[in-house]
This record gives sequence, structure tokens and C-alpha cells, in this order.
Amino acid sequence: MKKLLTTALLAVAAALPALASAAEMSDGEVRKVSKDTAKVTIRHGEIKNLDMPPMTMVFQVKDPAMLDKLKPGDKVLFAAEKGAGGALVVTEIEVKP
Repeated sequence: MKKLLTTALLAVAAALPALASAAEMSDGEVRKVSKDTAKVTIRHGEIKNLDMPPMTMVFQVKDPAMLDKLKPGDKVLFAAEKGAGGALVVTEIEVKP
């Protein structure tokens, strides 16, 4: 039983860094919304989980419906990660109040 508990705790501990980096939100400002290509251009601060400095770049979005609530000039919090083929994908985004 002790061995099983130790193994379970090690598995949880190993998963924590991945969960933390995936959930980390970055600040940004929407510059362009392209619904026809399911992409958004964001001027952003540092994206720590991608080790990316502040810049302006185009991201794919995980779900095209995310774009319905965005317009140029919106200040946002967003999460991004590398998708298939190395493309950068916004996985979460919310407009700041």
C-alpha cells in the first residue's frame, strides 16, 4: 500500500509543472481578428510557458467561436501553447473588464 501511495504521489508531482504552465495566462491587446482563417493577432507581453518575449504575432485559435467575442483594441488575458507542427495556438482567451 505504501509503495502504491508513493507512486501515485510521484505521478501527481510530475504532472504539476505541466498543469501550471498550461494554465498560465498572459496579457495582450487584440490587433486583428480573422474569422475566415481562425486566427487572431495579439500584441502581448511575455509568454512564460513558451519562453517568448513581448511582441506582436498571429496565433491560431483552438476554437473559432473564441473570435466571436473579440475585436481590435480589446485588452485580453490569454493562454497559448505549441500545437501540431509547432503552430502557436490560443487555448483560452478572455476580454479584460
